[in-house]
Amino acid sequence: MKTLADIAAQLQGYDPQSLPVAEVQAFLRELVSPIEDTEDLSLLESSNRILAGDLICPIDVPQHDNSAMDGYAFAGSQLDPNRPLSLRVATTVRAGRSSHPSVGPGECVKIMTGAVMPAGLDTVLPQELAQLSPDGLSLTVAPGLLRIGDNRRLRGEDLQRGQAALRRGQRLGPAQLGLAASLGISELRVYRKLKVACFSTGDEIVLPGHALPEAAVYDSNRYTLIGLLRGLGCEVLDLGLVADEPAQLKATFEQAARQVDAIISSGGVSVGEADHTKAMMRELGDVVFWRVAMRPGRPMAVGRIKAADRATGTVMFGLPGNPVAVMVTFLAFVRPALLQMMGCTDAPPPLLKARSVQSLRKKPGRTEYQRGWVDTDGQGQLQVRVTGDQGSGVLSSMDKANGLIVLHHLQGPVAQGQSVDVMMFSGVI
Repeated sequence: MKTLADIAAQLQGYDPQSLPVAEVQAFLRELVSPIEDTEDLSLLESSNRILAGDLICPIDVPQHDNSAMDGYAFAGSQLDPNRPLSLRVATTVRAGRSSHPSVGPGECVKIMTGAVMPAGLDTVLPQELAQLSPDGLSLTVAPGLLRIGDNRRLRGEDLQRGQAALRRGQRLGPAQLGLAASLGISELRVYRKLKVACFSTGDEIVLPGHALPEAAVYDSNRYTLIGLLRGLGCEVLDLGLVADEPAQLKATFEQAARQVDAIISSGGVSVGEADHTKAMMRELGDVVFWRVAMRPGRPMAVGRIKAADRATGTVMFGLPGNPVAVMVTFLAFVRPALLQMMGCTDAPPPLLKARSVQSLRKKPGRTEYQRGWVDTDGQGQLQVRVTGDQGSGVLSSMDKANGLIVLHHLQGPVAQGQSVDVMMFSGVI
């Protein structure tokens, strides 16, 4: 297993005092590994889990040539582009019923959507286009109205027996569960839930519901992080508040390392003399501390905490203490790393382009994540505006946002009307 120093040595111009966001993300991709434990669950229990192996089609989908709509099926070879085709309605074929009528030249069958196409028939005239005789026993197909094969679904045109219908690493959402059900699959093998411990540090932190002393603040970070982790599908071990006291921090780290795959703390990774988290991480494992070239969220610690009964260390993320910085660093770094640990191979949600309705101050040399509200202008084009004070402790500006404006490392000031990238919360939160 690579040490953290080995991973850092692979990065070009690695500088822990000013590390670009892209290099942090590259570092974390090398640091974490997917879990291997799996379990078999029913389809409904598998919702939001990660598929642990390719799902191979046991059948063709559809299983037979069938009609794509209600109408009249006939042999398309009888079509003549220059004159109408007259056909006698021989019988009716309904969906879900086995029927093998013999249909001769000059004949057709009335057919329902999804019904099996009788042998020799390959074209369907939609019911609304049929010119029926008064008794309904014959019809006329106007010339040039159809081509051979129109409105027919071919056997296996969606999925073929033996083909991978779903791939290992896919998150199982409604479409994936429905697809598995359509194949007759009732159970799926998925990776077990990732276990993540979470706690907040700081003697100034008070639990909600308690009286707030002077100079104290309520703990919001743990609630934010647990909400993010549960939304991701993780099993969360809530370790509560931990004081800035070395022995208590050590006991908390050691307890968590024995029970979980990853640990997330907030606070205690800055330069303050009471920030003991860094020292404790050094004592218990392999760790690096960064000043990330970003705003908000500059201080961050990443490492592995040793556990006696584990072959590999437990991954540790030490996040800043400011509430917005916690959310931004989670979305930028922790979330992708945890998804990789979960075995998820889905592509991340793409950044959207939106026109900034105001000028934005920005210095090259760091990545900035500004809280924004995205909507559309009068022409239906995406536009974005910031949601007020962008201080890293102003959590209300995150509440008013539906995405983060991502101003990249080399990017400078943004003029009003200029296009910017936006990370939408929908899909990540």
